[in-house]
Amino acid sequence: MSHLLVTGGAGFVGANFVHHVLAHTDHRVTVLDKLTYAGNRASLAGLDPTRFTLVEGDINDAPLVDQLVAGTDATIHFAAESHNDNSLTNPRPFVDTNIVGTYTLLEAVRKYDARLHHVSTDEVFGDLELGSPERFTESTPYMPSSPYSSSKAASDMLVRAWVRSFGVRATISNSSNNYGPFQHVEKFIPRQITNVLRGIRPKLYGDGRNVRDWIHVDDHSAAVLAVLERGRVGETYLIGAEGERNNKDVVETILEEMGHPRDAYDRVTDRPGHDLRYAIDSTKLRTELGWQPRFTNFTAGLRATIQWYRDHEPWWAPMKIASELRYAAHELRLDDMTG
Repeated sequence: MSHLLVTGGAGFVGANFVHHVLAHTDHRVTVLDKLTYAGNRASLAGLDPTRFTLVEGDINDAPLVDQLVAGTDATIHFAAESHNDNSLTNPRPFVDTNIVGTYTLLEAVRKYDARLHHVSTDEVFGDLELGSPERFTESTPYMPSSPYSSSKAASDMLVRAWVRSFGVRATISNSSNNYGPFQHVEKFIPRQITNVLRGIRPKLYGDGRNVRDWIHVDDHSAAVLAVLERGRVGETYLIGAEGERNNKDVVETILEEMGHPRDAYDRVTDRPGHDLRYAIDSTKLRTELGWQPRFTNFTAGLRATIQWYRDHEPWWAPMKIASELRYAAHELRLDDMTG
């Protein structure tokens, strides 16, 4: 696998994977990214031009995807619309990118018998009860709750169908919530951090009891690489680092780490269908492929992430105003729906 194609490689998780591959392997990388608001050239700045190429283009551009797949040894498919709130406002881009785009890529890898790894989310499984010992496994039934998670569930099913029907050499991973450098400020953790840095009180949906299973993006990158290189074709692997935290605790920890009172935040109307709890059982990944997370202390990982955003304001500042305007409009709609 000397030459990898990474779709969505200018987004948060994809860009971190590209950095990880170039730092820890000898592979060359070509990134295909549409460079929508969530894709950022600056996240890939400074990479070795002899091993890295960025191609601006759409995952639904079949001739372009065909050309890129033909010239590479394996594809890692990160390209996706991924923000739940946006999927509630306008689901169509999620269908176009996450479902039709995955179909377009599958047809290309089928044509060239190319290796594919499809990156997905634990949100396809729906949610778990608060306080339950239950965790998601590879055999958990799919019960997506939002247009976003439904579109990702559909893309997973397409990959499985192409493996079984056409012999496509693919694997799938479903990851818990990522955090770390280069994450768009519309997402939960960087939104709170950058709000505090701008003197804005953080916002918390509902009572904040919703639980997410956090994993540092570097650990996710290492896991995806392990599945690509050693995973069994046709198999699904769940990626998680046993980082369960409720949203209230995360906001309060951010405030404390940034020198503010733990209660210096505001509550806003909860979003429709807000999943209660995610939790990943990554036993299969750990036992079969020998993967282990390095960032096992969530507070320490969060502290490093806060520092990254302190040090990289030129990276996130241009997107902050537009992101907060979208949130304000979304929160007004929620108030109208529930008022």
